[in-house]
Amino acid sequence: MAAQAWAASGARLSGWQGMLERLYEVETGFDVSKFLLTDRRFVQLMEGRRYRPAREKLLIHEIDGELNVSLYLDPELLRRLEAQPPEQLLDGRNLTDFWMALEGVSHFVYLGHNARYDRPVSRLEMELQAEVDKFVLANLFLARQQGHSPGKRLHRALFHQPHFHSQLSHEEARRYVRASRYAGRYCQHLIHGMRRPGRGPLSRELRRFYRLHRHRKLEYIDTAHSH
Repeated sequence: MAAQAWAASGARLSGWQGMLERLYEVETGFDVSKFLLTDRRFVQLMEGRRYRPAREKLLIHEIDGELNVSLYLDPELLRRLEAQPPEQLLDGRNLTDFWMALEGVSHFVYLGHNARYDRPVSRLEMELQAEVDKFVLANLFLARQQGHSPGKRLHRALFHQPHFHSQLSHEEARRYVRASRYAGRYCQHLIHGMRRPGRGPLSRELRRFYRLHRHRKLEYIDTAHSH
């Protein structure tokens, strides 16, 4: 019954996964909807004393060299997205929920892509890439719905005053702030490419950046996008 109840949400998340995989020309080989978890009690059981309430969590456990992954999303968040699908109309009423759910899908795709090549990933690069994905897909939806790219307005909404979970540890908060700052600098330079006719150069840039590994993403932004 649970799987049927969230079939529409699962299909929506799979659709976003497909958009990311086509955008970056990557393939995870797994459908995120099959890994969707909406029962908070299961998360509490898995995390034990480490549990902290959150509306989105990618749960990762490695056992004997194999990754066990689940994507938890808050049921109320999913219901709100079903009531106002971002693919039809993305605005201030559903933007935060869209970004929250998309962040989980982004983590799933990035982890799955790198796992196929046995490449370790850091939490910092996952958070950084998720911020880029949120900016790029929101811009894509809004450009379709409004007929033009909202680049600068969207950049302000996502990066100028980012909000983080109030219960983050000092280390976690530092990582989120750093990821947001680096992603903000990178996305600032994507705005110009989003205005140009044809998406060839922009797509190549995004795919190149996606494949940069760990600290290379930060070095790339520091060197190529420092001005």
